[in-house]
Amino acid sequence: MPQPLATRAPAKINLTLHVLGRRADGYHELESLVAFAGTGDDLRLEPGSDLALTIEGPTAPLAGSDADNLVLKAARLLMERVEGLKVGTFHLTKRLPVAAGIGGGSSDAAAALRLLARLNGLPLSHAGMREAARLTGADVPVCLEPTARMMRGVGEAVGPALDLPRLFAVLVNPHVPVETPAVFRTLNLQPGQELFDVAHPVLETPSAQQLLAALKAARNDLEPPALTLLPQIGDALALLRATSGCRLARMSGSGATVFGLYDDCTVAAEAGKQVRRERPDWWVKATSLR
Repeated sequence: MPQPLATRAPAKINLTLHVLGRRADGYHELESLVAFAGTGDDLRLEPGSDLALTIEGPTAPLAGSDADNLVLKAARLLMERVEGLKVGTFHLTKRLPVAAGIGGGSSDAAAALRLLARLNGLPLSHAGMREAARLTGADVPVCLEPTARMMRGVGEAVGPALDLPRLFAVLVNPHVPVETPAVFRTLNLQPGQELFDVAHPVLETPSAQQLLAALKAARNDLEPPALTLLPQIGDALALLRATSGCRLARMSGSGATVFGLYDDCTVAAEAGKQVRRERPDWWVKATSLR
Protein backbone atom coordinates (compact mmCIF):
# COMPACT_ATOMS: atom_id res chain seq x y z
CA MET A 1 0.00 0.00 0.00
CA PRO A 2 1.49 3.40 -0.96
CA GLN A 3 2.48 5.60 1.97
CA PRO A 4 0.59 8.86 2.69
CA LEU A 5 1.97 11.98 1.05
CA ALA A 6 2.04 15.41 2.68
CA THR A 7 2.73 19.01 1.77
CA ARG A 8 2.27 22.54 3.08
CA ALA A 9 -0.24 24.91 1.49
CA PRO A 10 1.40 28.29 2.24
CA ALA A 11 -0.40 31.61 2.46
CA LYS A 12 -0.17 33.63 -0.76
CA ILE A 13 0.66 37.29 -0.24
CA ASN A 14 0.08 39.89 -2.95
CA LEU A 15 2.96 42.26 -2.29
CA THR A 16 1.59 44.42 -5.09
CA LEU A 17 -1.63 44.35 -7.08
CA HIS A 18 -2.20 46.69 -10.01
CA VAL A 19 -5.55 46.74 -11.80
CA LEU A 20 -4.88 47.44 -15.49
CA GLY A 21 -8.49 47.59 -16.60
CA ARG A 22 -11.54 45.50 -17.25
CA ARG A 23 -11.74 43.16 -20.20
CA ALA A 24 -14.68 42.98 -22.57
CA ASP A 25 -15.73 39.69 -20.94
CA GLY A 26 -16.09 41.50 -17.58
CA TYR A 27 -12.98 40.10 -15.89
CA HIS A 28 -10.44 42.52 -14.46
CA GLU A 29 -6.91 42.53 -15.86
CA LEU A 30 -4.32 42.40 -13.05
CA GLU A 31 -0.56 42.53 -12.52
CA SER A 32 0.68 41.33 -9.14
CA LEU A 33 3.90 40.35 -7.41
CA VAL A 34 3.11 37.30 -5.30
CA ALA A 35 5.20 35.78 -2.51
CA PHE A 36 4.49 32.90 -0.16
CA ALA A 37 4.61 32.80 3.63
CA GLY A 38 6.20 30.33 5.98
CA THR A 39 2.77 29.76 7.51
CA GLY A 40 -0.15 27.93 5.94
CA ASP A 41 -2.46 24.95 5.93
CA ASP A 42 -1.27 21.33 5.81
CA LEU A 43 -2.56 18.71 3.41
CA ARG A 44 -2.05 14.94 3.48
CA LEU A 45 -3.13 12.40 0.87
CA GLU A 46 -3.81 8.82 1.90
CA PRO A 47 -3.94 6.79 -1.35
CA GLY A 48 -7.13 4.79 -1.84
CA SER A 49 -9.75 3.79 -4.34
CA ASP A 50 -12.15 6.70 -3.68
CA LEU A 51 -11.73 10.46 -3.61
CA ALA A 52 -12.64 11.96 -0.23
CA LEU A 53 -11.77 14.84 2.10
CA THR A 54 -11.61 15.40 5.85
CA ILE A 55 -11.04 18.84 7.38
CA GLU A 56 -9.83 19.78 10.85
CA GLY A 57 -8.03 22.71 12.45
CA PRO A 58 -8.89 26.14 13.90
CA THR A 59 -10.62 27.49 10.77
CA ALA A 60 -12.10 24.20 9.55
CA PRO A 61 -15.74 25.25 10.25
CA LEU A 62 -15.36 28.09 7.74
CA ALA A 63 -13.71 26.03 4.98
CA GLY A 64 -16.96 25.06 3.23
CA SER A 65 -18.64 21.75 2.59
CA ASP A 66 -17.24 18.91 0.49
CA ALA A 67 -19.40 20.09 -2.39
CA ASP A 68 -17.66 23.46 -2.77
CA ASN A 69 -14.18 22.79 -1.33
CA LEU A 70 -11.46 23.62 -3.84
CA VAL A 71 -9.35 20.58 -2.91
CA LEU A 72 -12.02 18.24 -4.28
CA LYS A 73 -12.80 20.53 -7.21
CA ALA A 74 -9.15 20.51 -8.31
CA ALA A 75 -8.88 16.74 -7.90
CA ARG A 76 -12.05 16.09 -9.91
CA LEU A 77 -10.90 18.40 -12.70
CA LEU A 78 -7.60 16.51 -12.88
CA MET A 79 -9.42 13.16 -12.90
CA GLU A 80 -11.35 14.33 -15.95
CA ARG A 81 -8.08 15.05 -17.75
CA VAL A 82 -5.89 12.13 -16.71
CA GLU A 83 -7.33 8.69 -17.37
CA GLY A 84 -6.85 6.22 -14.52
CA LEU A 85 -5.65 8.89 -12.08
CA LYS A 86 -4.81 7.42 -8.68
CA VAL A 87 -6.59 9.27 -5.87
CA GLY A 88 -7.41 8.80 -2.19
CA THR A 89 -8.52 10.65 0.92
CA PHE A 90 -7.22 14.15 1.52
CA HIS A 91 -6.80 15.27 5.13
CA LEU A 92 -6.72 19.07 5.36
CA THR A 93 -5.57 20.87 8.50
CA LYS A 94 -7.00 24.36 8.11
CA ARG A 95 -5.19 27.19 9.92
CA LEU A 96 -5.44 30.16 7.58
CA PRO A 97 -8.39 32.54 7.81
CA VAL A 98 -11.01 32.10 5.09
CA ALA A 99 -11.99 34.73 2.48
CA ALA A 100 -8.96 36.67 3.62
CA GLY A 101 -7.04 37.71 0.48
CA ILE A 102 -4.20 35.24 1.09
CA GLY A 103 -5.34 32.45 -1.21
CA GLY A 104 -5.99 29.85 1.46
CA GLY A 105 -8.45 27.79 -0.56
CA SER A 106 -6.43 28.25 -3.76
CA SER A 107 -3.23 27.16 -2.05
CA ASP A 108 -5.05 24.11 -0.64
CA ALA A 109 -6.22 23.21 -4.16
CA ALA A 110 -2.73 23.65 -5.59
CA ALA A 111 -1.34 21.47 -2.80
CA ALA A 112 -3.86 18.76 -3.73
CA LEU A 113 -2.68 18.89 -7.34
CA ARG A 114 0.97 18.63 -6.22
CA LEU A 115 0.19 15.54 -4.14
CA LEU A 116 -1.72 13.92 -6.98
CA ALA A 117 1.19 14.69 -9.30
CA ARG A 118 3.58 12.93 -6.90
CA LEU A 119 1.27 9.94 -6.50
CA ASN A 120 0.87 9.54 -10.26
CA GLY A 121 4.38 10.48 -11.40
CA LEU A 122 3.14 13.55 -13.28
CA PRO A 123 5.23 16.70 -13.80
CA LEU A 124 3.62 19.95 -12.68
CA SER A 125 4.05 21.12 -16.27
CA HIS A 126 1.60 18.42 -17.45
CA ALA A 127 -1.10 20.02 -19.60
CA GLY A 128 -3.90 18.43 -17.58
CA MET A 129 -2.36 19.70 -14.36
CA ARG A 130 -2.12 23.28 -15.64
CA GLU A 131 -5.66 23.17 -17.04
CA ALA A 132 -7.10 21.78 -13.80
CA ALA A 133 -5.34 24.54 -11.83
CA ARG A 134 -6.68 27.27 -14.13
CA LEU A 135 -10.25 25.97 -14.03
CA THR A 136 -10.24 25.55 -10.24
CA GLY A 137 -9.69 29.24 -9.52
CA ALA A 138 -7.82 32.38 -10.54
CA ASP A 139 -5.13 32.07 -7.84
CA VAL A 140 -4.49 28.34 -8.19
CA PRO A 141 -1.95 28.50 -11.07
CA VAL A 142 0.41 30.79 -9.15
CA CYS A 143 0.09 28.58 -6.06
CA LEU A 144 1.00 25.41 -7.93
CA GLU A 145 4.72 26.06 -7.48
CA PRO A 146 4.71 28.36 -4.44
CA THR A 147 7.60 30.75 -4.82
CA ALA A 148 7.73 34.48 -5.60
CA ARG A 149 6.70 35.39 -9.13
CA MET A 150 4.55 37.78 -11.14
CA MET A 151 1.01 36.86 -12.08
CA ARG A 152 -0.97 38.67 -14.76
CA GLY A 153 -4.29 38.63 -16.56
CA VAL A 154 -6.92 37.08 -14.30
CA GLY A 155 -4.25 34.82 -12.82
CA GLU A 156 -3.69 32.53 -15.78
CA ALA A 157 -0.40 34.15 -16.86
CA VAL A 158 2.26 33.13 -14.35
CA GLY A 159 5.83 34.38 -14.70
CA PRO A 160 9.07 32.57 -13.88
CA ALA A 161 10.25 32.17 -10.29
CA LEU A 162 11.96 35.29 -8.93
CA ASP A 163 15.04 35.21 -6.73
CA LEU A 164 13.85 37.70 -4.12
CA PRO A 165 15.52 38.26 -0.77
CA ARG A 166 13.63 36.93 2.23
CA LEU A 167 11.13 39.39 3.64
CA PHE A 168 10.20 39.42 7.33
CA ALA A 169 6.55 40.11 7.87
CA VAL A 170 3.61 40.22 10.23
CA LEU A 171 0.26 39.11 8.82
CA VAL A 172 -2.91 40.43 10.44
CA ASN A 173 -6.52 39.49 9.76
CA PRO A 174 -9.33 41.15 11.76
CA HIS A 175 -11.60 38.12 11.29
CA VAL A 176 -13.94 39.79 8.83
CA PRO A 177 -14.53 37.96 5.53
CA VAL A 178 -14.33 39.95 2.31
CA GLU A 179 -16.45 39.32 -0.77
CA THR A 180 -13.98 39.78 -3.62
CA PRO A 181 -16.67 40.60 -6.24
CA ALA A 182 -17.92 43.45 -4.04
CA VAL A 183 -14.43 44.96 -3.90
CA PHE A 184 -14.07 44.82 -7.68
CA ARG A 185 -17.54 46.31 -8.16
CA THR A 186 -16.49 49.29 -6.07
CA LEU A 187 -13.82 50.09 -8.69
CA ASN A 188 -16.76 50.83 -11.03
CA LEU A 189 -14.85 49.95 -14.21
CA GLN A 190 -16.83 49.33 -17.36
CA PRO A 191 -16.15 46.32 -19.65
CA GLY A 192 -13.42 47.27 -22.11
CA GLN A 193 -12.15 50.13 -19.94
CA GLU A 194 -8.35 50.35 -19.64
CA LEU A 195 -6.37 52.19 -16.98
CA PHE A 196 -3.08 53.89 -17.72
CA ASP A 197 -0.99 54.47 -14.64
CA VAL A 198 2.54 54.02 -13.33
CA ALA A 199 4.05 50.81 -14.69
CA HIS A 200 4.85 48.02 -12.27
CA PRO A 201 8.50 48.12 -11.11
CA VAL A 202 10.75 45.62 -12.87
CA LEU A 203 12.06 42.97 -10.47
CA GLU A 204 14.89 40.60 -11.37
CA THR A 205 17.39 39.95 -8.56
CA PRO A 206 17.01 42.97 -6.29
CA SER A 207 18.71 43.51 -2.97
CA ALA A 208 16.52 43.86 0.11
CA GLN A 209 16.76 47.66 -0.11
CA GLN A 210 15.94 47.69 -3.83
CA LEU A 211 12.99 45.35 -3.29
CA LEU A 212 11.55 47.51 -0.53
CA ALA A 213 11.93 50.64 -2.70
CA ALA A 214 10.18 48.87 -5.58
CA LEU A 215 7.34 47.77 -3.33
CA LYS A 216 6.88 51.30 -2.02
CA ALA A 217 6.68 52.55 -5.61
CA ALA A 218 3.95 50.01 -6.34
CA ARG A 219 0.51 49.64 -4.76
CA ASN A 220 -2.56 47.49 -4.20
CA ASP A 221 -5.36 49.04 -6.20
CA LEU A 222 -7.96 47.01 -4.32
CA GLU A 223 -6.97 48.50 -0.96
CA PRO A 224 -8.89 51.82 -1.27
CA PRO A 225 -12.21 50.20 -2.31
CA ALA A 226 -11.83 47.48 0.33
CA LEU A 227 -11.31 50.16 2.99
CA THR A 228 -14.63 51.75 2.08
CA LEU A 229 -16.38 48.41 2.58
CA LEU A 230 -14.55 47.26 5.72
CA PRO A 231 -13.06 49.96 7.99
CA GLN A 232 -11.47 47.20 10.10
CA ILE A 233 -8.84 46.87 7.36
CA GLY A 234 -7.79 50.44 8.06
CA ASP A 235 -7.61 49.67 11.77
CA ALA A 236 -5.30 46.74 11.09
CA LEU A 237 -3.08 48.83 8.82
CA ALA A 238 -2.87 51.58 11.43
CA LEU A 239 -1.83 49.09 14.11
CA LEU A 240 0.96 47.72 11.92
CA ARG A 241 2.19 51.17 10.94
CA ALA A 242 2.40 52.08 14.63
CA THR A 243 4.71 49.15 15.41
CA SER A 244 8.43 49.80 15.76
CA GLY A 245 10.42 49.12 12.60
CA CYS A 246 7.50 48.75 10.18
CA ARG A 247 8.90 49.60 6.74
CA LEU A 248 5.69 49.10 4.76
CA ALA A 249 2.11 48.09 5.55
CA ARG A 250 -0.31 47.06 2.82
CA MET A 251 -3.37 44.92 2.20
CA SER A 252 -2.98 41.56 0.43
CA GLY A 253 -5.28 40.64 -2.44
CA SER A 254 -8.83 41.85 -1.91
CA GLY A 255 -8.40 41.75 1.89
CA ALA A 256 -9.01 41.68 4.73
CA THR A 257 -5.52 40.40 5.58
CA VAL A 258 -2.81 43.04 5.76
CA PHE A 259 0.94 42.68 6.11
CA GLY A 260 3.76 44.72 7.60
CA LEU A 261 7.39 44.35 6.50
CA TYR A 262 10.38 44.56 8.86
CA ASP A 263 14.17 44.38 8.65
CA ASP A 264 14.59 41.10 10.53
CA CYS A 265 12.72 38.30 12.26
CA THR A 266 13.29 39.69 15.77
CA VAL A 267 11.69 43.04 14.98
CA ALA A 268 8.83 41.30 13.17
CA ALA A 269 8.22 38.95 16.11
CA GLU A 270 8.08 41.86 18.55
CA ALA A 271 5.66 43.73 16.27
CA GLY A 272 3.45 40.66 16.13
CA LYS A 273 3.39 40.48 19.92
CA GLN A 274 2.42 44.16 20.10
CA VAL A 275 -0.50 43.71 17.71
CA ARG A 276 -1.66 40.60 19.60
CA ARG A 277 -1.62 42.50 22.90
CA GLU A 278 -3.84 45.21 21.43
CA ARG A 279 -6.13 42.85 19.48
CA PRO A 280 -6.04 39.36 20.99
CA ASP A 281 -9.17 38.46 19.04
CA TRP A 282 -7.45 38.92 15.65
CA TRP A 283 -5.38 36.42 13.66
CA VAL A 284 -1.76 37.59 13.86
CA LYS A 285 1.26 35.73 12.51
CA ALA A 286 4.93 36.74 12.32
CA THR A 287 6.52 34.93 9.39
CA SER A 288 8.81 35.30 6.40
CA LEU A 289 7.98 35.64 2.71
CA ARG A 290 9.80 34.25 -0.31
